[in-house]
Amino acid sequence: MIREREDEFRDLNSPGAFGDKLAFLHGRLRHRYAFIERVSVALYDAKTDLLKTYASSSDTPSPLTFYQSPLANSPTLLEIIHSGMTRVVNDMAVFAASGSHHAQALKSEGFQASYTVPLFAEGEFIGFVFFNSRLKQVFSPAVLSDCDMVAHLVGLLLAREVSVSNLLQATVKSALSFTRHRDPETAGHLDRMSRYARLVARAVAPAYGLDDVFVESVFLFSPVHDIGKISVPDHILLKQGPLTAGEYEEMKQHTRQGAEIVDKVVENYKLGKVQDIQLLRNIVLYHHENYDGSGYPEGLSGEAIPLEARIVAVGDVFDALTSNRVYKDAWDNDRAFKFLQVQVGIKFDPACVSAMVDNRAEVETIQQQFQESFWL
Repeated sequence: MIREREDEFRDLNSPGAFGDKLAFLHGRLRHRYAFIERVSVALYDAKTDLLKTYASSSDTPSPLTFYQSPLANSPTLLEIIHSGMTRVVNDMAVFAASGSHHAQALKSEGFQASYTVPLFAEGEFIGFVFFNSRLKQVFSPAVLSDCDMVAHLVGLLLAREVSVSNLLQATVKSALSFTRHRDPETAGHLDRMSRYARLVARAVAPAYGLDDVFVESVFLFSPVHDIGKISVPDHILLKQGPLTAGEYEEMKQHTRQGAEIVDKVVENYKLGKVQDIQLLRNIVLYHHENYDGSGYPEGLSGEAIPLEARIVAVGDVFDALTSNRVYKDAWDNDRAFKFLQVQVGIKFDPACVSAMVDNRAEVETIQQQFQESFWL
């Protein structure tokens, strides 16, 4: 006899945000184990050794948002990665003397037990999934087995999210190589400006009710902002002197051409259902809009400019000013910060500029970590 049965996990294959899918998996787990009150995911940035909050599911507000910390500062987590094993802590009192912000934040919310699973994609460590309970001694072998299943599904979903950005960035790099167009910007520029963008996004997101997923999406997609420049002729793109009015008009088309390229990549790779594709398109199309409406391509102003584009504009311009170009020497940071402040309300969103200026130490750390390097 043949019986039809509904696939209880089919929602994972449907369009939707990563956070919603994490909440769905958490809900299925809590249906069986009500005491697992929080499931959270942290992403790892290998270039800076930073472990960053990404998404969480809980009945109460997450005790950790917009948080990052060097993985090197957590020997126990490093041990998990190196061993490839998981970690069960059935009584978090063992962390009582820990100065870790993460441990203290969980303790303040009453969590008493945790289970930590490392996530890998094609052999590369990409982050952790954490399971937390306010009860002690609850992670038995049976519970851990079901948590492992959920962690595996979370890892697959997360790997798919990250791979979209990697695919798009690889497409940009390949296109630059095959078309022989060389933007004077460097690989170091993309590393720096994307992290400036993340810094700014982290600072302004709470005011807009946005979460860590938004912050990471800005970080992952911001390096693709100038993809349209592969359509700009060399005699304009590489010109060392000022552009003529006609050349400038042709250069300005790179925003619309970039959006067209994104649309074609999305179509060809069937990425239309992937989370935050519209955010990517907004970054590419609108990162040259000015806060006072004097920018291009559509002359948007103020809040009409998508927040992600306002964020990227500040990070992109700051790095351009503080980097050597064939047509200019690098400015020092004082001069560049002053320029941003003078252009508040003209070119730039006031809150985005404040985020850069107020986090100067982090900006300078990024500059030290990512020196100039050129694509080969």
